[in-house]
Amino acid sequence: MSIAFTDWAGLLPRRIDTDRLTMLPSTPEVMDPLDYYRVCSAGADIDEVTEHLTWEPHATPKETLEFLETTRDGLDAGEDASYQLYVDPADAPEDIDGPSPRGPYADSDLVLAGGAGMGIDWDRRTGTLGTWLRKPFWGRGYSGERAAAFVALAFECLDLEVVAVEHVAGNENSHRAIERYVERFGGQKEGVLRNWALKAGAPVTQHRYSITREEYEESDADLDVTGMP
Repeated sequence: MSIAFTDWAGLLPRRIDTDRLTMLPSTPEVMDPLDYYRVCSAGADIDEVTEHLTWEPHATPKETLEFLETTRDGLDAGEDASYQLYVDPADAPEDIDGPSPRGPYADSDLVLAGGAGMGIDWDRRTGTLGTWLRKPFWGRGYSGERAAAFVALAFECLDLEVVAVEHVAGNENSHRAIERYVERFGGQKEGVLRNWALKAGAPVTQHRYSITREEYEESDADLDVTGMP
C-alpha cells in the first residue's frame, strides 16, 4: 500500500494520498460549510451514520462552521490532524455527486466520503484515531486504508510512541474494521472503558485498542511511505 504526504505546513501535511483515498484539511477554506452542513445534518442515513459516533447531526450551519474552524485551529497548532476523506468520482456510488473540495484544491475532481482525524497528545506521545463514513461508502475497506496512513504519520513522521483507537460499545462495523488493522500492525485490545465518553450528554462505554511504535516496526505492514519531511 502506498502513502504520500504532501503540502506540509507546520507539523502536519495538508494532503495525504493512499491507493484509493485523498485526505484534505477539514477547514472552511477547503470544504464549503453549507455543503458540509447538508451532509452532516440531513444527509442520506445521517441518523444511522451517527448512531455509534460521539457527535450528533449538526443542528445549524453555524455549528458546522464552528466545527470546521475548530479543526482548522487544531491542524495549525499541530494538535489535531483532521481531514476530509475523498474518493475519485469513478469510485463513488452513482447517487453521490459531491460535495467536492474548494479553495486551493478546487481543481480536484473528488467526492466527499467522510472524515478522519488523529488527536495528538504530545505529553503522552500518543495519537488517537477517529473516523466516520457516509453510508454509501461503508464496507469498502476505507477505514483500514485511512488508519494505515495515520499510523505511518504517527510513527514515521511525528515520532509518537503509541497510536490508540476507541469505538462505542455495540458498533460492530467499527469493531471488525479496527480489529483487522490493529492486528495488521501488531497491536492489541487494551480493554473496556465504562462510561468513558459522552454522546448527547450521556455517558457511553468504549472499547480501546493500541499499537506501539515497536509493534508497528516489527509488523509486516509493507507500507510504501513517501513525502516525509
